[in-house]
Amino acid sequence: MITPAVMTQRPEEKQVEERDVVLEARDLGVFYGSFQALRDINISVPRNTIVAYIGPSGCGKSTLLRCFNRMNDLIIDARVEGEVLVEGESIYAPEADPVEVRRHIGMVFQRPNPFPKSIYENVAFGLRINGFKGSLDELVEQALKHAALWDEVKDKLKQSALALSGGQQQRLCIARALAVEPQILLMDEPASALDPVATFKIEELMTELKKDYTIVIVTHNMQQASRVSDYTAFLLSGEDRTGELIEYGPTSRLFTNPVDPRTEAYITGRFG
Repeated sequence: MITPAVMTQRPEEKQVEERDVVLEARDLGVFYGSFQALRDINISVPRNTIVAYIGPSGCGKSTLLRCFNRMNDLIIDARVEGEVLVEGESIYAPEADPVEVRRHIGMVFQRPNPFPKSIYENVAFGLRINGFKGSLDELVEQALKHAALWDEVKDKLKQSALALSGGQQQRLCIARALAVEPQILLMDEPASALDPVATFKIEELMTELKKDYTIVIVTHNMQQASRVSDYTAFLLSGEDRTGELIEYGPTSRLFTNPVDPRTEAYITGRFG
């Protein structure tokens, strides 16, 4: 069992609560059958920020991320307790439509997963299945520009997306997520499969995108978390393998003056 984190609230942590919060978890728990993967997660995500989740493998970072657009619904025997609120409304309410939730909360996965279609059709895919009736060309171009990919692919939109480099494929997947105009973008280790140059481009892109979107990322790369995020959450699992939130606050403070000694031990490489 994890010892509860120090609960003394610093002034900057209170500022997280007072900012314009777009996404919030309250007393969130996740079960896979009888196994509890997450316990008592309380976290708020301010609008137009980047929030990073860090912690050792198996602590529940990706599970928590999947709660935010109901991807855990697709896993047999998964059960979510507590609340997830977007703009103050529960995405797990009986009347909430998971498909609509996922339209407003896009997701980019660890490995690029373009469809075996053209670059254009990859970006247009979500628009087509949502019955979009306007100018596809305009929105495809806009999404590719937002993903900083337009200049590289504008003359080969009919070519296969699978011919792109790994970094380009990941930016294409980001463009595909952005095309349906989500409010929030979830990114599960978006650069872990990329080389340093492609990683730098993804990090630059995230910083640019937060002007228009709220971004939550999972990363094992603490340097990446310190470079791109405004807030960082540290998760850890105890002897029962249930993940808990140990500490959450502004990235600059958490990396230089953490409250909990376990946070300091992790970010200094003494475990994990």
